[in-house]
Amino acid sequence: MSGGLFALLDDVAALARLAAASVDDVGAAAGRASIKAAGVVVDDTAVTPQYVQGVAAERELPIVKRIAIGSLRNKILIILPLALLLSQFLPWLLTPILMAGGAFLCFEGAEKIWGKISGHAHHEKTVEAGPDAEKTLVAGAIRTDLILSAEIMVISLNEVAEEPFLARLAILLVVAIGITVLVYGVVALIVKMDDVGLALAQRSSALAQKVGTGLVRAMPGLLAGIAVVGTAAMLWVGGHILLVGVDDLGWHAPYELVHHLEVAVHDALGAVGAVAGWIVNTALSAVVGLVVGALVVVVVQLVGRLRHADS
Repeated sequence: MSGGLFALLDDVAALARLAAASVDDVGAAAGRASIKAAGVVVDDTAVTPQYVQGVAAERELPIVKRIAIGSLRNKILIILPLALLLSQFLPWLLTPILMAGGAFLCFEGAEKIWGKISGHAHHEKTVEAGPDAEKTLVAGAIRTDLILSAEIMVISLNEVAEEPFLARLAILLVVAIGITVLVYGVVALIVKMDDVGLALAQRSSALAQKVGTGLVRAMPGLLAGIAVVGTAAMLWVGGHILLVGVDDLGWHAPYELVHHLEVAVHDALGAVGAVAGWIVNTALSAVVGLVVGALVVVVVQLVGRLRHADS
């Protein structure tokens, strides 16, 4: 009897160790998948604060919360089931869909650069007050998030496409929840940074006043910096997706050229070679993204002009 009990306990311990190892594997895979989606995550973080510009301070966090819940619904209830079905029954479609998303990222990045150069950048309007206006604002933000979330989830799925179905499900759930918490947690901090600064600036302490004033003054620069990083990340990630995609589809020359230059720099610079090689790969991917994005911008503008001429 005791022998059977100890055998059972031993089996339970073995299962526990296996489960722990599986959790570690899921966490590691989710981390790798999230890193690949970093460009879209930065863009998502840069875009969302624009939706609460002009909103009353007491409504900022509730609006961010509603958008975050909508984003989680987008990822878990819409995108995740479709992505899993696709990877299970039509895995060959993943690369073309990923490349389409990469081209869209390149287009967005190039369009933002063109807007700055041409002086036709989009400017956000002050949000009207009232529950109906707030509802419309949140709905628009959630629709935009659907596109960005789809890119995040497909990029992540492509990194774990060879995993078993249940592992894929667990990994993507971790990615969906983790990235949503990260993005909207950071957004909440950003949108309240000026309020924290104002509160500190009104205190009697000279140090608190100095810190508060610094926070308020830093807010415009921080938002501008996030926008720049987001644009660069879109071009880098989009270009890299396209390079890997054409390589997977059989055109190896572009990816091999970038990889060869990365390895050459890595081998030539010794201790800093790994960082320098990554910079070379990132810069060349961004150049590819900018070229492809610029071409798409030209096509979109030509189509728009033709439609305008016909109307």
